[in-house]
Amino acid sequence: MTQTVAQQAQLARAAARILATAPRAVKDEALLTMAESLAARTPEILEANERDVAAAREAGTSESIVDRLTLTPARLAGIADGLRQMVALADPVGEVVRGSTLPNGLQLRQVRVPFGVVGIIYEARPNVTADAAGLTLKSGNAVLLRGSSSAAHSNAAIVAVLREAVAKTGLPADAIQLVDASSRESVGELMRARGLVDVLIPRGGAGLIRSVVEGSTVPVIETGVGNCHIYVDASADLDMALSILLNAKTSRPSVCNAAESLLVHADAAAAFLPSALVALAEAGVTVHGTPEVAAFGEVVAATAEDFATEYLSLDLSAAVVSSVDAAIEHIAAYGTGHSEAIITGSLAAAQEFTARVDAAAVLVNASTRFVDGGEFGFGAEIGISTQKLHARGPMGLPELTSTKYVVTGAGHIR
Repeated sequence: MTQTVAQQAQLARAAARILATAPRAVKDEALLTMAESLAARTPEILEANERDVAAAREAGTSESIVDRLTLTPARLAGIADGLRQMVALADPVGEVVRGSTLPNGLQLRQVRVPFGVVGIIYEARPNVTADAAGLTLKSGNAVLLRGSSSAAHSNAAIVAVLREAVAKTGLPADAIQLVDASSRESVGELMRARGLVDVLIPRGGAGLIRSVVEGSTVPVIETGVGNCHIYVDASADLDMALSILLNAKTSRPSVCNAAESLLVHADAAAAFLPSALVALAEAGVTVHGTPEVAAFGEVVAATAEDFATEYLSLDLSAAVVSSVDAAIEHIAAYGTGHSEAIITGSLAAAQEFTARVDAAAVLVNASTRFVDGGEFGFGAEIGISTQKLHARGPMGLPELTSTKYVVTGAGHIR
């Protein structure tokens, strides 16, 4: 009999109470066992994934989504390695954020504590299942995973392996639970489980994120859409700019830190765009450009909607701008607050861009693809937050904790 979300959340709360005080050594042993179990049972996980991929292709799912859904031996090995890497990361639980002795002698400490029960609603990507389970466990939280029906077989196989591994180390298997994805009702139940679930994290497209943010009574950490820009300034090293642009757009176009829009300063357009348009075409990229861009090569005519689109495919909007100010204004109009990059040789332009662009990450002479928890040295991330409360940018272990104040006195009364 399928459990309700409320029943699962009750089990998760009981598990979370145990995890909250679990020693780091025990949690790390569980992570290593989880990694080894994934590696040992790769064939059955890949077999389950093949069923999901076949069903997705039969349903006419876009290749960008199929790519996110697909597991390979190399990708699964990478997921296991991600769990192993978490072992080396500092345990955030118990960390003293700040502390002092007050004038009256009271000792005050603000320490990190787990949230408790974390719900994650996500689309397509079964790698999120293992990453989220590992990060929540290391940070002392229980997790309720609600993946999409398109990855149901993959997620079920992964969670079965992880639960068995966790139980082997003496921690409660209910620290990791998979919420039924066969019905939309389970999403609503999870969103309304206030008091049982402490925080929800949506990962997916704009529609999913908006529905969770607007419809949830549980507090939500918003992981945002990535309409990321590359701005090539007048003083840019154009070889560097082309290398960064191609990496940001083509290395993995289906992820949120891939570049979706190119802005080129008018003074660099004639020198940069002809070769850039050729290189993009050779890489299979369709450029949706303004007339000013079309003057330098073959493009599809761009609309305002193109500049507002997170393509997640080999498509790129492009425009010529008159200044750094104009680039910043364009990004303010169309950006999603995720990751924005400037390619420039001017310190003044870099400083103006980084100071004025409102985004979780701003890069100077570097690809947007670096905005990632692993690349930042945080280990696998739970998501990239584009909101401004609690967490912003790639969310690692500390971002999966709250804090409490511990006050120690010697008979103090007020």
